[in-house]
Amino acid sequence: MNVANTVIGQTEPASNACAAKKTYTVMEIAALLQISKSKAYNICGQNLFTIIRVGRAVRISKASFDDWLENQTMQF
Repeated sequence: MNVANTVIGQTEPASNACAAKKTYTVMEIAALLQISKSKAYNICGQNLFTIIRVGRAVRISKASFDDWLENQTMQF
């Protein structure tokens, strides 16, 4: 099954839809960092990147998260 998004008469594969996103969900952050959902909520509360709240929903600015992630160093 091929899932696609229709935008002004054009189809875009679902895998490319993530590239156009401007926000991540907490679950997406958890998956990207390979951490639990509760740890993802914890780092979201540390003001390390821009958080957007829409009611009870939490969204993370993709640009600010990607910048933060890019600038992290390994800590042992």
